Amino acid sequence: MRDLLGETGGAVRIAGRELPREELLGRASAVAAEIAGAGAVAVHATASAETAVAVVGGLMAGVPVVPLPPDSGPDERAHILKDSGAALLLAARGTDAGDGTPPLVPIDDLPAPASTPTPASTPASASTPAPAAAGAAGPASDATALILYTSGTTGAPKGVMISRAAIAAALDSLAEAWAWTPDDVLVHGLPLFHVHGLVLGVLGPLRVGSRLVHTGRPKPEAYAAAAVEDGGSLFFGVPTVWSRLAADPASAEAMRSARLLVSGSAPLPVPAFERLEALTGHRPVERYGMTETLITVSARADGERRPGYVGLPLPGIETRLAAENGDPVPHDGETPGELHVRARHPFKGYLNRPEATAKSFTPDGWFRTGDIATIGPDGWHRIVGRASTDLIKSGGYRIGAGEVENALLAHPAVREAAVAGTPHDDLGEQVTAYIVADGVTERQLIDFVAGRLSVHKRPRVVHLVDALPRNAMGKVVKTRLGELTP
Repeated sequence: MRDLLGETGGAVRIAGRELPREELLGRASAVAAEIAGAGAVAVHATASAETAVAVVGGLMAGVPVVPLPPDSGPDERAHILKDSGAALLLAARGTDAGDGTPPLVPIDDLPAPASTPTPASTPASASTPAPAAAGAAGPASDATALILYTSGTTGAPKGVMISRAAIAAALDSLAEAWAWTPDDVLVHGLPLFHVHGLVLGVLGPLRVGSRLVHTGRPKPEAYAAAAVEDGGSLFFGVPTVWSRLAADPASAEAMRSARLLVSGSAPLPVPAFERLEALTGHRPVERYGMTETLITVSARADGERRPGYVGLPLPGIETRLAAENGDPVPHDGETPGELHVRARHPFKGYLNRPEATAKSFTPDGWFRTGDIATIGPDGWHRIVGRASTDLIKSGGYRIGAGEVENALLAHPAVREAAVAGTPHDDLGEQVTAYIVADGVTERQLIDFVAGRLSVHKRPRVVHLVDALPRNAMGKVVKTRLGELTP
């Protein structure tokens, strides 16, 4: 495990339950022994200590871990479990995972060994490693550590295969950029099934050696309490978290004792940036990344922080801009282009989707992010939009419009459906649906989607319309959807 986790560090406290590092690794070792040899395992990724134990146990065993959103609906859950081929589900005893799930391994029933195994010191090339033990060989650095499901612009979520080497490289780069050391106390309340909350927010402190305080939910008063009572120095949040903190002056004032506030997963509105600075004394660090690339661009702890900008490429990362025809776009800070990224440790592809993987890279090996950006002469990046209108960023989540449309079309009363992101003061964007249907209400459709997909993917607004705008080829013209409402 030395290829991923540091040798020393502080305790992990998640939603009020604290585990000393030695106990966490001991319990994770018991998990590793239980799942050794499995092709992949799913983790019911609640905001709990059990999730941290389960994920670290999978990493110890060299078994790919598939975080399962705890609020996923039956269709989404069934797709992830089937597509990933997860042989086991790691969760707390009593978890109701629904029908058709793999056998449950109750994490809270596994005893901690009397002594914690020492991480292996020499990485090995074996493709099916044994559980970590003193002196045992670990998995290869290019072995898949996590399979993270991300919504594409159409259809069901795709499984993104992330290697151990990619995780280690990303975390080391961020530790350098943010001056993240074992003396820090990281605080956040983010979900533990995506890059921000799990990779950065759990594996990050375990690798760096800092203490973690997870607040259960990212409420302003919880962040303020952690700053005052726990000595929180490094805080992670999505723009929705920071916007809510900026609206709570008393909690924001308590954050003055922090060292660094980091915002990511969506653009931080400039007014929220400026209000945070006024209330907390901190100019937030913004960064940019994707599930596929992890974090690639960031402002630095010891450098400038510009509202509306995400900073400079991290070590080992190259970026460029391309026009729609593939021509280079100048780095003049004004001309937009699609952002392409190249890294020493790229993601390993989309599970079971070689065509989608090939399409996501240019012929010369650059990953197409689908996001539109500008790059200045000084290298500073600004994300100004995206190539597709079908990827919605709401409250830090990336939501594929196609997946929500498919869920809506499963309702017997729905004839046509189009989903888009519309502005929302708190979430950045909200999921808005335009529906052609008979005999159904807006609320019924919202509840129908919430019962099939993750709750955060439900439409917050539904417009029942007579017809959808289409072009000569019959494709919905989403830029005209706004014309359907007053």
